[in-house]
Amino acid sequence: MTTAALIVAAGKGTRAGGGLPKQWRPLGDRRVIDWTLAAFRAAGVARLCLVLPPETTELWDEFSRLPDVVLAPGGATRAKSVQNGLDALQDCNVTKVLIHDAARPCVSVALIQNIILALDNAPAAAPALAVTDALWRGQEGAVVGTQNRDGLFAAQTPQGFDFTTIRAAHQNHKGDAADDVEVARAAGHTVQILPGETTNIKITRPEDFARAADILNITETPAMDIRLGNGYDVHRFGDGDHVVLCGVKIPHDRGLQGHSDADVGMHAVTDAIYGALARGDIGQHFPPSDPQWKGAASDIFLRHAVNLAKELGYDISNIDCTLVCEYPKIGPHADTMRHVMAEILGLDIERVSVKATTSERLGFTGRKEGIAALATAALVKS
Repeated sequence: MTTAALIVAAGKGTRAGGGLPKQWRPLGDRRVIDWTLAAFRAAGVARLCLVLPPETTELWDEFSRLPDVVLAPGGATRAKSVQNGLDALQDCNVTKVLIHDAARPCVSVALIQNIILALDNAPAAAPALAVTDALWRGQEGAVVGTQNRDGLFAAQTPQGFDFTTIRAAHQNHKGDAADDVEVARAAGHTVQILPGETTNIKITRPEDFARAADILNITETPAMDIRLGNGYDVHRFGDGDHVVLCGVKIPHDRGLQGHSDADVGMHAVTDAIYGALARGDIGQHFPPSDPQWKGAASDIFLRHAVNLAKELGYDISNIDCTLVCEYPKIGPHADTMRHVMAEILGLDIERVSVKATTSERLGFTGRKEGIAALATAALVKS
């Protein structure tokens, strides 16, 4: 018999700002979701189910490596996301499940354990705080009435359930629901109210991050996380009447050979970003053995690297690319290359450097057999 925690982490969380869903934003020296997962592990929960956006492949890769984590794709609604998570747990010998919002990183070990114990004698139990403030009803910015607060509670998570009971309730529930207590009650089940905690806040607005940091005793400002990566690429000349360098087509009496469009400059910058993230190189993400990338435009690869940096919480500070060749002459095209690269990278052009040098007629570039490129990328944690 196993107790599992189902962590819903597929939401957008846009009200919290910061350019990332709130559960993936940093809170002290780790992300919000890392604090949440740590609380359940500390409470002795043996199995964690994480509901992730289906399109975030890097996050799936990261969490799939953890032995105590089961993954499930997010759905069109919160209720569907939870149902997907419950389905993913069906073969894990789970008897009790605690369903929790990833954006509640301050949940205490004591609260988690109290809910688990309550499920020994009830099919469902959830924490809540009795409403103590006066309640108004408003319309067009004005108070139009009051609401009796007797018997009213502010709901929290984790909400605990007998696994079989809540899975059946979700399977029979139509449409979305505010939370899983609503789903359980719609199926006719009684939900026991347990005392919640004022510190068990849900991060919703930008100012909630500072409040959560206070609750978690995060007193030191984490050191700035700066990553540097370098990239290097080479392509030989072959038949053709132009080359593509940093996204710019340049007439030439020969072309560059490669599986894609052989944009040696863009490849080097892409690998520099992957390198800063410690996420391999182009060949790992876009294998040359895969025919779908034959002749592909290299901006596909660079945009993937840029989006990966954003997913992992990094801003690209600047890039520097050096093209090594005797011909064609790069100088007349360098500014156009910078503009193209800046647009793809989402940077001001002053943060994008493209320059050229020769190898003094030494080596394969000196013999005009091909072009090489070197690039450096600087990334800063958001």
